[in-house]
Amino acid sequence: MFDLRQLRYFVAVAEELSFTRAALRLHLSQPPLSQQVRALEEDLGVRLLERTKRHVELTEPGRVFLDQARQILAKADEARSQVTAAAAGYSGQLRLAYSVSVSFHPALPQALLRYSQIAPRVALQLSEMYTEPQYAALLGGQIDVGFVRDVPAHPQAARSVRLNVIDREPLLLALPIGHPLAGRSSLHLAEVAGDAFVSQPRQLVATLYDRLVKLATRAGFQPTIIQHAQQINGLLALVAGGLGLALVPASMRVVRLAGVSYVPLEDADAYLLLALASRAQDTSPVLQQFLATVAETALTPGL
Repeated sequence: MFDLRQLRYFVAVAEELSFTRAALRLHLSQPPLSQQVRALEEDLGVRLLERTKRHVELTEPGRVFLDQARQILAKADEARSQVTAAAAGYSGQLRLAYSVSVSFHPALPQALLRYSQIAPRVALQLSEMYTEPQYAALLGGQIDVGFVRDVPAHPQAARSVRLNVIDREPLLLALPIGHPLAGRSSLHLAEVAGDAFVSQPRQLVATLYDRLVKLATRAGFQPTIIQHAQQINGLLALVAGGLGLALVPASMRVVRLAGVSYVPLEDADAYLLLALASRAQDTSPVLQQFLATVAETALTPGL
């Protein structure tokens, strides 16, 4: 059966209509070129070329075979390109999840933009998902990587998941614009010990809820949470309506809502983790390329 090398040799001769010029084009001597083309003809049982001392011509079967040979070589080159791209992480599929608050952090759009430029042939499947469900989806094989806001709560997940920390994002206090402390350059949480708070339900976002309780406890009080909102941006409407204060990541500053003032907290540990979570044993090229891309575009590399 003929091989790809023989096809390339034949195409070169057919296009040049000269064994001498084809040999120069292929960077080899003429005798092995003639031998391989002749072997191809013997294998097919068909004369592809008419040869004389002065010129070479394609036979009718040769013209038909030239078209087929070009198609086969093009398919082979395409297959090689696709395999190489897949091995380098430039093609395939990546299932990515992110928690809602990450939508406002620049790391997500920056990483997606850069990755789409580097690996345009990778099909990205994006899902909004809270942090704990992301860990379950990773272990269950439903997603490949996720932007999470906390370390795994369960020992099994902690052993099976690899975390790449991107940022320790400062937390802000969102206050109604008419609040006495609105407009301050910073404050300690103890200064609002008597105020009511609004929050997302703990069953959805234990990370931010628990961080509020932890910081308030350190400040010497238990927060009074009088209202809940399902989405983090929904909290701001409650704050603007004067229902209470909200603890939010610093990236929420981009949400300019009339009636809301953002003030940084000076308390220790007033931050929210942002990390990439993936299965520890997953070494797929597509995932590794994405992790490398995020590392290159992260705002605070090395944290």
